[in-house]
Amino acid sequence: MKAAKLVVGLACLYAGIVAAATPEQDVAQAVDKLTQAMWHKDIPALQALTADNLSYGHSSGNVQDKQAFIADIETGRSGFNSLKMLNQKIILSGDTALVRNHFSAEAVNSGKVVPTEIENFQVWQKQDGKWLLIGRQAFRF
Repeated sequence: MKAAKLVVGLACLYAGIVAAATPEQDVAQAVDKLTQAMWHKDIPALQALTADNLSYGHSSGNVQDKQAFIADIETGRSGFNSLKMLNQKIILSGDTALVRNHFSAEAVNSGKVVPTEIENFQVWQKQDGKWLLIGRQAFRF
């Protein structure tokens, strides 16, 4: 009986500690998953985290759709030795999230290593219960 009360007490304590994530935390997690997928060439994850109507803008001015964005990573035309998002700020408006961060990477473009320090603006939308990237524009500061 005492052991059962202990188990119930621990379960209640654990349930209280593991609270539901806030929408901001959900978006931050989606951004991190996308970052990791880009870095590690996880094509299924890239497919799952991006909307079909994705508009992906590079700091060079080049804009890609979902297929071109993913194809560049899949073929190795675009890749990363390191990649992280810094100083992230998230603003929510309903089912839309505006994300600004600093994109810090050692990029590999067509086999050439390119240190990359740019600003990044992402638009995420909650579709069917999950956050998807629908727009991204990078720019030099």
